[in-house]
Amino acid sequence: MRRTPARLVKLFQNLDDKPKTRQLVAATVAAEQCLDLAEHGVKYFHFYTLNRDELAYALCHMLGVRAKAAPAAGSAA
Repeated sequence: MRRTPARLVKLFQNLDDKPKTRQLVAATVAAEQCLDLAEHGVKYFHFYTLNRDELAYALCHMLGVRAKAAPAAGSAA
């Protein structure tokens, strides 16, 4: 049986009643893992955020993935 790494247990300790902070920590941990995997050649990632689009958005932002800006209203496309 696998155990949760002690580092992660400590990071999430006492956050049961602080969902916003728990989400920030989770997104940061996920970004760190992705950056480490990318350094080792992994190119593609799939995130399961259970319909929490703000987590996927924050994670992509931390990884440098940005949405293309929409053209300004009235400008030529």
